[in-house]
Amino acid sequence: MSRLSRRPIDIPPGVTVSVASNGSVDVKGKLGELSLHGNHNVQVTVDGAKLTVKRLRNTKFARSLEGTYVRRIINMLTGVSAGWQRSLELQGTGYRATTSGNAVGMELGFSHPISYQLPKGVKVETPAPNRIVVSGIDNVLIGQVAADLRSFRPPEPYKGKGVRLVGEQIITKEAKKK
Repeated sequence: MSRLSRRPIDIPPGVTVSVASNGSVDVKGKLGELSLHGNHNVQVTVDGAKLTVKRLRNTKFARSLEGTYVRRIINMLTGVSAGWQRSLELQGTGYRATTSGNAVGMELGFSHPISYQLPKGVKVETPAPNRIVVSGIDNVLIGQVAADLRSFRPPEPYKGKGVRLVGEQIITKEAKKK
């Protein structure tokens, strides 16, 4: 049994959770609403302010889904009540980012600026020219947008220039010796 599913999940105040007959979970809060598709291997039940996840079969796949569903539901509850955010920093001479409408423009040392269209439900702010803050209620979507922005110029191993998460440590290599 998953250690995560042994204890029931507390539902924060102001958040409503409903489970449909097909097993899908809908979570509504002050910031928005999220849903998770059901699976026939996992059963989700709501009892007052507690939520429990239990597997229905004892297969390897069902055991792996049990912990995954618990973590996804906890992330959904956190998202609709407090929200998620990831911060990126641009390191390099002339690297900067700007936001305009539903797009992020970045200058990363290429011959052309890069424009990235944001998906629905994601907000991006640039408090400084070399910082990007991605926020929203869906943790998976926020992580994917941050990974997409990072993929345009990942940190290189010699000087560490590029787009990185705030607090990410880059192991730099030593230059070649003659």
